[in-house]
Amino acid sequence: MLNQTVPRRNRAHAAAVGAPGNVGVSDHPVLRNTYRLLSMTLVFSAMVALASAVLRLPAPGLLLTLGGYFGLLFLTAKLRNSAWGLVSVFALTGFMGYTIGPLLNAYLALSNGPALVTTAMGVTGLAFLGLSAYARSERAVNMLNLGTFLFVGVLTAFGLGLAAYFFELPALSLAVSGIFVLLMCGLIMYETQNIIAGGETNYIMATYGLYLSIFNIFINLLSILGVMSGDD
Repeated sequence: MLNQTVPRRNRAHAAAVGAPGNVGVSDHPVLRNTYRLLSMTLVFSAMVALASAVLRLPAPGLLLTLGGYFGLLFLTAKLRNSAWGLVSVFALTGFMGYTIGPLLNAYLALSNGPALVTTAMGVTGLAFLGLSAYARSERAVNMLNLGTFLFVGVLTAFGLGLAAYFFELPALSLAVSGIFVLLMCGLIMYETQNIIAGGETNYIMATYGLYLSIFNIFINLLSILGVMSGDD
């Protein structure tokens, strides 16, 4: 079984103050295993993205992207308590990495493309490290009561993003990218605190949640930087 029990002292602390406080990664087994698996899936996803870009594989298209994503997500959730769940989460993150390849090629073809990609990657990495550390500190804002707000916000932004795509509304698309970045930053904090508080005890699903936030921050930052540079 891949479910793991959160230490009693962490549960007690979360129940007492409503949010985690100065929780070390090594002190929390689910958080520790989540970060380990997250690191491996990020590396694997980056390798697939690089291969996709080098081989100039075609973009899968909206329908195939959504079908592959939700299909693999369903499979990962179904298998989350078995070793096959690990295979599934790598398949899911690998597929998402593949979808980045054509996007990277499009940006790298620009005059300042390499700088845009590097900046987006750097800011995404710093954002995750900073938000993760802050979420585990005593000074952190309690995000555990904002789960519904964040979920509704993501659904709303997703709907607006589809509208911007189909009706070709660049201003709305830029606004949606900014909203997604903010929502994903909030979700990183929420997911981290939820793991610590014992709301998420399966490190496969916890890894998926954090990976998705990082993925969305990167691609939306890339879009924003492209527009700001005047090359998107």
